[in-house]
Amino acid sequence: MKKKGFQRSDRVAEQVRRDLADLIRTELKDPRVGMVSLTAVELTPDYAHAKVFFATLNDEHLDEVMQGLKRASGFLRRELGRRIHIHTLPELHFVYDNSIQHGASMSALIERANALSDLTPED
Repeated sequence: MKKKGFQRSDRVAEQVRRDLADLIRTELKDPRVGMVSLTAVELTPDYAHAKVFFATLNDEHLDEVMQGLKRASGFLRRELGRRIHIHTLPELHFVYDNSIQHGASMSALIERANALSDLTPED
């Protein structure tokens, strides 16, 4: 049987991502967290655990951001429970997503390679 569109777990994960992003932006007062962007949420099939992938522009203070998010996870979970009504509220595990930084460094390498190829004489 073919799956149609998103499964329920995908919709729940996206809702968790949106609500957590809103909570972090509007309710979280920890100065260590600052500006973070939630890139994805992966839920276990039983919804007991959620990997919350995040990116930050200031990765020099990544350890402090991680500590702030870990410390706020109980608060965020409780507030999430007030917004989302599912049978099991997931325990939140924050994971740094370096794909944006990796993509930027790959783009820089490509630009550098293109610039070098412009300098070499053609045969």
